[in-house]
Amino acid sequence: MSDDRRGFTLGFLAYLIWGAFPLYWPLLEPSGPVEILAHRMVWSLVVMGVLVAVLRRTAALRAVLRSRRTTLLLVVAAATITANWGTYIYGVNSDRVVETSLGYFINPLVTVLMGVLILGERLRGPQWAALGIGAAAVVVLTLDHGRPPVIALVLAFSFGTYGLAKKSAGVGAIESLTFETAVVAPFALGYLCWLGSAGRAHFAGEGAGHVALLVASGVVTAVPLLCFGAAATRVSMTTLGLLQYLTPVLQFALGVTVLGEHMPAGRWIGFGLVWLALVVLTAEALRHHRRQLVLAAESSAA
Repeated sequence: MSDDRRGFTLGFLAYLIWGAFPLYWPLLEPSGPVEILAHRMVWSLVVMGVLVAVLRRTAALRAVLRSRRTTLLLVVAAATITANWGTYIYGVNSDRVVETSLGYFINPLVTVLMGVLILGERLRGPQWAALGIGAAAVVVLTLDHGRPPVIALVLAFSFGTYGLAKKSAGVGAIESLTFETAVVAPFALGYLCWLGSAGRAHFAGEGAGHVALLVASGVVTAVPLLCFGAAATRVSMTTLGLLQYLTPVLQFALGVTVLGEHMPAGRWIGFGLVWLALVVLTAEALRHHRRQLVLAAESSAA
């Protein structure tokens, strides 16, 4: 298998696993969303600690700790990914999978918006058009729900902030996730201990299968991230950008079909506007990418 094909396969697998998450988190009930999140953090740290040891990445991890700027950025990343994971688990386990998928559909639009507001990037006309359509979609969905799509907006903005912090930190996937979970895991472990002492924990009271599923949350977290990290070094960002839509498409399909969530006409219109915005944004990105390749070829020929 060629390197490109291997990268595509690994990227596809990562987004496929993320897309199937709505089927996994409900299996962890009767544990509540906060308890599930705490277990996810603790067991993810265990898995990442083993990976750091096996892959001999301890030196790289120590290098992260020597940079105050990098450390602060990864603390921000830890806080935002905790908010993202917790909100997602809550959304799935409260039968709002379609709204969680909306969060990841609008995430590329939020990323573009953050580039303008935080990094001072200048947008091209079609990108402004995509943002306008996306804003109209949020208005339509707010009118349909009778409230803003809070879960979707929290997911989009928290993941956008997470991506911005990770990009600014410039740290490898294994080292960064290990650091992020190490920041949050002590609080998660403290919460689990308190839950157990209060007799409200579900870790050991629901059978061996429940224990295994909670422990596996660390593996379920690490595997797609490792696949994504491996894919990112083998395929273009354009390919990864197109693959990312696989996750919300699968989540949306699961919500509407398998989980039977209601989709009134207003919601279809709102989602249709989001999809239109993404088509405009993706088409512009592909056109700009091709133009840059042509200019680079002409420059090297000259």
